[in-house]
Amino acid sequence: MKLPEKWIWLSREKYPDKQTTVNTVLGSENEINYAVAEFFKEYNFDKKAVKIDLCFSGDTYFELYLNEKIIATGPVPIGTDFLHGDVRRGQHYASEASFDLNGETVAFFARVKMGTVGIYEYSQGKGGFMLSAYVTFEDGTKTVISTDESWLARLNPAYTGAYSFDATKKPDEYSYAKFTENLWHVSTAPLPMLGEEKLLPDCKEIIVGANETKTVCVEFDKIYAAYLNIAAKAKGKIKITVTDYETGIDDRSRKAELVLDGDGEYRSLQVHSVGGLQLEIANNSDSEAVVYPAIIAVNYPVTVQAKTRTSDEDLNLVLDVCAHTLKICRQHIHLDSPCHYEPLACTGDYYIESLMTAFSYGDMRLAEFDVIRTAELLRNNGGRMFHTTYSLIWVMMMYDTYMLNCNIKMLEECRDALIMLLDRFNTYVGDNGIIENPPDYMFIDWLYIDEISLHHPPKALGQTCLNMFYYGALTAAEKIFAVLGDNAMAGDCGKKAESLKAAVNSILFDEEKQMYFEGLNTPSPEHLLNKWMPQNTSKRYYRKHANILAAYVGICDKALAKSLLHRIMSDEIEGEYQAYFAHYLFEALYRNGLRNEYTLTVAQRWKQPVRDCTKGLAEGFIPPEPTYSFDHSHAWGGTPLYSVPKALTGLEILEAGYRKISLSPSLLGLDKATTEIPTPYGLITVTQRDGKTEYDIPEGIEAEVK
Repeated sequence: MKLPEKWIWLSREKYPDKQTTVNTVLGSENEINYAVAEFFKEYNFDKKAVKIDLCFSGDTYFELYLNEKIIATGPVPIGTDFLHGDVRRGQHYASEASFDLNGETVAFFARVKMGTVGIYEYSQGKGGFMLSAYVTFEDGTKTVISTDESWLARLNPAYTGAYSFDATKKPDEYSYAKFTENLWHVSTAPLPMLGEEKLLPDCKEIIVGANETKTVCVEFDKIYAAYLNIAAKAKGKIKITVTDYETGIDDRSRKAELVLDGDGEYRSLQVHSVGGLQLEIANNSDSEAVVYPAIIAVNYPVTVQAKTRTSDEDLNLVLDVCAHTLKICRQHIHLDSPCHYEPLACTGDYYIESLMTAFSYGDMRLAEFDVIRTAELLRNNGGRMFHTTYSLIWVMMMYDTYMLNCNIKMLEECRDALIMLLDRFNTYVGDNGIIENPPDYMFIDWLYIDEISLHHPPKALGQTCLNMFYYGALTAAEKIFAVLGDNAMAGDCGKKAESLKAAVNSILFDEEKQMYFEGLNTPSPEHLLNKWMPQNTSKRYYRKHANILAAYVGICDKALAKSLLHRIMSDEIEGEYQAYFAHYLFEALYRNGLRNEYTLTVAQRWKQPVRDCTKGLAEGFIPPEPTYSFDHSHAWGGTPLYSVPKALTGLEILEAGYRKISLSPSLLGLDKATTEIPTPYGLITVTQRDGKTEYDIPEGIEAEVK
């Protein structure tokens, strides 16, 4: 029996101006109709309830309490792009959860925010909340309950904005909720509830004298994705300005303006990226007040935490910082950073985060769901994503996620979107056999070359990389269709890959220099030019990026790939790269048999940034602009968490889901190392020391040791 999906909201008659909002925050900062509604319902049964199975969702954010205890925040985002963000999506998600009960009364309280604030949030353009449940009684019988017009509803005007709260504005009196049109039509998200933990700073209380104003900074041990939780004991009104920061106050810091009236507490409805807080407190009363700063850290629940430990303590610290930064970026959707919280469209970030997860926390459900939500995004946009390279990386992420978890249903759900994407890219191929007419060449790397951004480069700095990613996507798609038993599509992808390979090596490879250049200097068509597609340059560029990708995707033979990588590592081939692009370099070295020579050399680049800040991972190696300062909560640069354990173990998955693997361990020049890798069967442990290697391989895995 399917639970009912009944959506409720504030009465239109009582609150005519608190009904609608915008779909997305992109370009809508001045149009958001921000409101916070609260709902309450108490059920009294004539027998003891022992269990409740819940399904619930809301627009755009909610806190759900059961018997006065918070049990969930949400909803699970649908996943959007920077492109076509103003188009309403038909698919939204509900969460399911079960809880034990012990009594005759079940009471719900929900606080629901209407109004998009973060880029990853998405709305149907109106406020709404739904809850349905099976209640199981001690005698084994069940009953169904759901939101309806017997629930109580009120506006809480204390939440005056996304980052403002005034406790002197008391909640309205409750009246009855009203049904609202179901625009959401939810499906169940296959994800557990987010985990929460209340964290106290180094200074656990701040005493402020009567009519005193005081500014205090409090520090946390690490950077967290967290809700602010500020409490006070006072005899009157206190004004508090809370400024979050990671390592210091900068232009990414968010200020929350709070007014607490007497004893009170505030919990924010927005996630902050917090390494510390600055509190400016004005005690406007004739009595001493005490303020208690805290945060509620939130992340996707962690049940396994595999670790790699080596004889190099600096390297161990790098791996720890990468793991923590990954943890705070794993929410109900992968985030580039809880400081930026960009949408699902940043696939380059989330692909690397998914591989990092595979070698640390092991739960691939979030990665699988990101792949599926991206497929929906592609369907909505006709196979197009804002970042062209990221749409191709999605194909590689899909195949690698399948190999890690062996979920063929994921491939089946994405098949039509994959075909749509490949059909679109086929139209970008010119008469010369390479991609010539795409809508853009982004994203390559977070760098500026000759004052040109590699975020959205011209053809001369982006064409070859886009073609390399296209080749990688075609070879991954060939494998995906083979798994699905579609030999015709697999064969078609294989033929296109071979044709592209020949064209790239003929057109984009310099025989004299024996390296690839970054793109042709031919003009881009006038009708394609815009902010994200600048006109081409007359300069030909020879840099690391295209040559790293050539070795990474295997578009050249092994001998040439090794030669390119040696020249890259010796800086014979010019150019800087950021931590994001280092992922492809690590993989290229591994795939071409050079992990022993260069893995630790590449990993060395993380040591100084991590020494400088152990609380979170810096966004990059080199500030792309002189005035730019990196945040320290970006997991996209954490590839050592994946690349180093992989290089130490020499792991290859020969049959999807770890059913058959090969291991070829190497110390890479270290004295000792113990590496743990989570699998569906349990932890693989490889210990290397004193010239010996010991293996602990779970039952169910067939392992070849080389």
